[in-house]
Amino acid sequence: MAKYVVYIQPAEEGGYVVTCPALPGCVTQGESIDEALEMIRDAIEGYIESLRAHGDPVPPGLTEDVERVEVVAV
Repeated sequence: MAKYVVYIQPAEEGGYVVTCPALPGCVTQGESIDEALEMIRDAIEGYIESLRAHGDPVPPGLTEDVERVEVVAV
């Protein structure tokens, strides 16, 4: 599977919301960061499967190797 940038934000009601900007509308959530990342992986796979099933182009993933980075606002 291609790699995509995702954004993780704390949810007002608790847990985390995660989005994938390269795939509009691909949004999910999880109680922990790890769970949110697992959920977005599943969401991305389903999104791409849907694009392919409808004959739509799949946005390219990242071309460089990236690591997980966490940023904490102070």
